[in-house]
Amino acid sequence: MKNLGRLGLVAALLFALAAWDRGSGVKAAGGPGEGASSSYRVLAPIESGNLLLFPVVRADGKATMETPFITLDEGLKSGEVEVTEAGRARGLVRRRGGGDAQNSYRGDEVNTLVLVNHSKRPLLLLAGEVVTGGKQDRIVAKDRIVQANGDPIDLSVFCIEPGRWTESSPVFGASDKSAARSFMVQPEVRERAMVDQDQQQVWDSVHGTMSKMEAAAAPPAPASTYRGGGVMYDTAPPMSLGTTSYAKMMENPAISQKVDEAAAPVMKAREEVLAKLRDEHAVGVVVAVRGEIVWADLFASTDLLARYWTKLVRSYAAESLTEGENHVAPSVADAQHFLDMPSGGTENSEGEVGIYRYRELKSGNAETFVLESLMPGTGYDLHISKMELIEEARRAPKPRPIRPHPMNPEPNDPPIINPHPIYEPNVFHPGMDELELDR
Repeated sequence: MKNLGRLGLVAALLFALAAWDRGSGVKAAGGPGEGASSSYRVLAPIESGNLLLFPVVRADGKATMETPFITLDEGLKSGEVEVTEAGRARGLVRRRGGGDAQNSYRGDEVNTLVLVNHSKRPLLLLAGEVVTGGKQDRIVAKDRIVQANGDPIDLSVFCIEPGRWTESSPVFGASDKSAARSFMVQPEVRERAMVDQDQQQVWDSVHGTMSKMEAAAAPPAPASTYRGGGVMYDTAPPMSLGTTSYAKMMENPAISQKVDEAAAPVMKAREEVLAKLRDEHAVGVVVAVRGEIVWADLFASTDLLARYWTKLVRSYAAESLTEGENHVAPSVADAQHFLDMPSGGTENSEGEVGIYRYRELKSGNAETFVLESLMPGTGYDLHISKMELIEEARRAPKPRPIRPHPMNPEPNDPPIINPHPIYEPNVFHPGMDELELDR
């Protein structure tokens, strides 16, 4: 009887585990019922101030495959990847099979750069990654793959520095030489680039997030401090960054310190966290800010997640610093439900034959972006972004209309038409006095 009781207990336990396994799985964030073979399961979160990070693993518990890709930061820092303004691309363009290159790049453009991957490995680019230099700092507009040792490509980008059109360097670099300081734009800006695909929306979002970060970094003022006609303020006025560059804002010591503090519980134990993620074969995270689930990043392998971990965490931490409504902390079930939400509404697809396919899936108040590798030996989803769309009321306020900044053509350049045709009249230029509008 005792043995029968034990057998019954084991059977019940196995049945419960099987039921839990079936109930906890979620097909690849590309959308249930869309042929995705992978499934995911959410684990207990890592807490860091206003930030909750839910690690995501494959529901089958298997280790993931090795991926042959190089990242943008790795390529820029090694010199194997080169990014430059379109007008400087003549020396980079080469014909296969020899011969002189044809100059197909007529001049510098706000939303186009030229990229060459000299590496022997294909390059993975993620939307929102920052490249600094040239005439303006930019971010990558969409996920894509660039084949190894290929010809130069037109790289679609968005400007995140509207106040400059003078060359700071002939080529672009990563956002910072230190891996610990490398970053991508925070989810609010990243969403505008990916969903709206509109430069003005990106500029508006940069303006709004910079204003919020200035306020977040302002030191508290003494309660007895009086300013302007005896009016007392509880906090100091927002600090002035003196720049229109999102990248320079993130490199500002006061802002950087705030981001470090927000990410401290994760970053101080970075190696321990990464070791645990590797042990659990984690391939991504679901992100909640102030109790609201806003984002998910999933990769094809644990190794890729680890290589992007620092810059992703810092972008999430920056988002957690900005003001917003606080909500009750979500549960593992809530995060699982976010991944489970169908993504089978409308779909847009683009890509390059034999290299990659990039899909945008819209359904309700969520959007999913899937980068699928089509290169030989791959044929899997390399990166998946899923986001809860920001409500219109929560979006950053649009900047007040002011005139564009002056143009700075090279001596031998042809006459330049305003390189920001979509940037007029809504141009963000901090520090410009309202009276200047009439000058």
